[in-house]
Amino acid sequence: MSQKARWYKRFFAFLREVKAELKKVTWPSKNEVYSTTIVVILAVFFFGFYLFFMDIIFSWIIKQIKGIFG
Repeated sequence: MSQKARWYKRFFAFLREVKAELKKVTWPSKNEVYSTTIVVILAVFFFGFYLFFMDIIFSWIIKQIKGIFG
C-alpha cells in the first residue's frame, strides 16, 4: 500500500491523539475566565489611554522643539 493510500490512517491517529491530549487539559472555571477577562479589558483600556496621552505629550514636545529650531 502506498503512502498516499495511508494518509487517512495517520490523520485519524492524529485526531485520536488530539482527543487524548485534550482530556489532560485543566480547564479554568467560569469565575477564573470571568475575572481574567475583566483584568484584560481593564489593562487594554489603561494602556490605551496611557499611550494616547503619551502620544499627545510627545507630539507637543516635538512641536516645541521644531518651533525653537525651526
